[in-house]
Amino acid sequence: MSQLNPVLLPPVVKAYLTQGERFIKWDDETSIASPVILRVDPKGYYLYWTYQSKEMEFLDITSIRDTRFGKFAKIPKSQKLREVFNMDFPDNHFLLKALTVVSGPDMVDLTFHNFVSYKENVGKDWAEDVLTLTKHPMTANAPRSTFLDKILVKLKMQLNPEGKIPVKNFFQMFPADRKRVEAALSACHLAKGKNDTINPEDFPESVYKSFLMSLCPRPEIDEIFTSYHAKAKPYMTKEHLTKFINQKQRDSRLNSLLFPPARPEQVQALIDKYEPSGINVQRGQLSPEGMVWFLCGPENSILDHNVLRLHQDMTQPLNHYFINSSHNTYLTAGQFSGLSSAEMYRQVLLSGCRCVELDCWKGKPPDEEPIITHGFTMTTDILFKEAIEAIAESAFKTSPYPVILSFENHVDSPRQQAKMAEYCRTMFGDTLLTEPLEKFPLKPGVPLPSPEDLRGKILIKNKKNQFSGPASPSCPDEQKPGGEPESNSPSGVPLEDDTVWTGEDRTEAKEVVDEEEEEESGSLDEEEIKKMQSDEGTAGLEVTAYEEMSSLVNYIQPTKFISFEFSSQKNRSYVISSFTELKAYELLSKASMQFVDYNKRQMSRVYPKGTRMDSSNYMPQMFWNAGCQMVALNFQTMDLPMQQNMALFEFNGQSGYLLKHEFMRRLDKQFNPFSVDSIDVVVATTLSITVISGQFLSERSVRTYVEVEIFGLPGDPKRRYRTKLSPTTNSINPVWKEEPFVFEKILLPELASLRIAVMEEGNRFLGHRIIPINALRSGYHHLCLRSESNMPLTMPALFVFLEMKDYVPDTWADLTVALANPIKYFNAQDKKSMKLKEVTGSLPEPFSSVIPVARQSNGASVPASNRSTGTKRRCLVQST
Repeated sequence: MSQLNPVLLPPVVKAYLTQGERFIKWDDETSIASPVILRVDPKGYYLYWTYQSKEMEFLDITSIRDTRFGKFAKIPKSQKLREVFNMDFPDNHFLLKALTVVSGPDMVDLTFHNFVSYKENVGKDWAEDVLTLTKHPMTANAPRSTFLDKILVKLKMQLNPEGKIPVKNFFQMFPADRKRVEAALSACHLAKGKNDTINPEDFPESVYKSFLMSLCPRPEIDEIFTSYHAKAKPYMTKEHLTKFINQKQRDSRLNSLLFPPARPEQVQALIDKYEPSGINVQRGQLSPEGMVWFLCGPENSILDHNVLRLHQDMTQPLNHYFINSSHNTYLTAGQFSGLSSAEMYRQVLLSGCRCVELDCWKGKPPDEEPIITHGFTMTTDILFKEAIEAIAESAFKTSPYPVILSFENHVDSPRQQAKMAEYCRTMFGDTLLTEPLEKFPLKPGVPLPSPEDLRGKILIKNKKNQFSGPASPSCPDEQKPGGEPESNSPSGVPLEDDTVWTGEDRTEAKEVVDEEEEEESGSLDEEEIKKMQSDEGTAGLEVTAYEEMSSLVNYIQPTKFISFEFSSQKNRSYVISSFTELKAYELLSKASMQFVDYNKRQMSRVYPKGTRMDSSNYMPQMFWNAGCQMVALNFQTMDLPMQQNMALFEFNGQSGYLLKHEFMRRLDKQFNPFSVDSIDVVVATTLSITVISGQFLSERSVRTYVEVEIFGLPGDPKRRYRTKLSPTTNSINPVWKEEPFVFEKILLPELASLRIAVMEEGNRFLGHRIIPINALRSGYHHLCLRSESNMPLTMPALFVFLEMKDYVPDTWADLTVALANPIKYFNAQDKKSMKLKEVTGSLPEPFSSVIPVARQSNGASVPASNRSTGTKRRCLVQST
């Protein structure tokens, strides 16, 4: 444990939220408007409202995805409701009173809760402060004790008309085993009949904890306690607890000067906090029950809170970051049929995504409004301006860092492209970056600006062409035949002003253009239909960018990829190429180190192949390994790749940007993602994890098992471990007594993540968690599980033991021990020598057998300790 106090504290609930406010809750489907009092409980767990009948409805704060007020709140469509709110009167001020709360288990299955306040601007305050609670990093990453406390708060809020807790609520809350619930209630001398009630005063926190200890006993923690407590004594002294913390909960790799071990006087504060017995507290003693609550507390979080916060340097060039990216953002289901929705832009941006895609097509008469849809499929359309409005409202609610709009532009009308550009300018206003920053001109060799430089800005990725003079969108006569703009580049290829083309360049570029000639008459020939149905999809059928749209493009200029050599020669950081997953994998397989170097200079975008009609995703890890910045996924499909993406981008303040490792940024460093041996200047990690037990894993009595695996470089351990099925159909507190799962050599911990999943017999998913390796902490921890859509689950948790060490090869093990504790080591060696002497009659050479010997190229032997290079030596130096 690196600190005795948690880095992040729980969110603070403002007083007016707990006091409550009068609203009218309305529902369009029923046309009912009901007066309610809206509140947030003092601990910030629930948003709830009380009707005049005293009936209450709850929303878990973790289930809230958005809050909206004013013109972005929902407006009633029912004429009856419109009359209730006088909406047909010019001065009704409805928008100044409107509040909408959006909740749901994922980004598609949403519920809109609509309220109208009695006073103006009240909805604005509620929307902002409730969303602040929702977005607080400790809301979703709360310790085990908080999730257990949420159950108590809800039980004591769900009272019957007489103000009592119905016992049936206990059975609903803990449905897996009714008999065990009844026994636990009896053990606490509480009523247990289905129709009985309990007085809230008879169920304080102390009784609730006793109820939980009876319902879900923790014999595995008792064993840990026994191994450290005073002999024949039912308690642990503060000195024993200090020893436990320093030996088990502390990362052995930490420097003792920078991170001093715990001291008994510091540990007393933990006993004060967690020990239920006042007498024990006075004596500086911790009971077994106190040990349970200590291990459930925030001091023992499995996560390093520092990495949850915005902690990375945000002043590096844009291409030095992994950027949370979406593919075909508007789709809610499959790629061939289903609904398109502007709401998806809101939900994706609210999740922390920083790059969304807009497939733009020409609108039909009479309005000729540009639309967004998946071309040549049965998916529905949405208006372009609706998507832009949704983006404008939600772009910076979660993260202040730049948003990139990736246009796939099929609008072959100059007038409609001009309309698109106008919507962007008017709706985005000053947030739209229309000109390059003065310090970062669009010139070869000049790096991209940083996320901090572009804070609060929206960037357009769209084809960009050069024009010889101003052109009117209504005068296509100024364009070349076929709609091509005037350009001095070979074969009409977009050309920056300062680009110098050689004869070889022109030949290569001409070949590329020949491959992607576009048909702008609106009809497709057979070859283009085949292209549309290929892995590339409609991306290869984009049309010309006319002046109005072209003028909005600056730092993200798409171009057809020619070769790594060509890109290196041009050295233009503002040029980006997009690849299907298959094309990117082909390049990665053939020239992995060149791909990494390419991504050091400029950006790349990878997107799913066009044949993924079910909107499934590819695993993003392989392309992160190559340094690809925008690894775009289908956010509507919560499969394993999307789960990994959401889990990783939850860190660094949910900013949507993760800084790449140094050797994936520096041009003077080489990195091969397919390395299986070692990586220069990086210390590999050995991770050991013991799955000990589970708590409240299912609402049914079932047998369960746990899977553990690592995502990382190809050279990392690939084995997926799995526990045996739990011995009985006990999902309340199953215990697995198995050996640790060891991942011996994780080459690059900064690029690797751990996945732990709980399944029930028959392979039904119950919950999981994916955490970056560098965010994990050693020791005994409770791991609170997530749903498939990365939503926190209140009840299910695992109890695990993690141990992380610097990887040391077997041949260096003796030297490592000798360096760590020389006296102890040589005492052991002396004893071995004496025994050996008794057997052989002679002593071995001192220490020569301890230090591994390496051979120089000339055949001379050199002690490994004298070598100045090599990852193995660096491992030992860093660990000491």
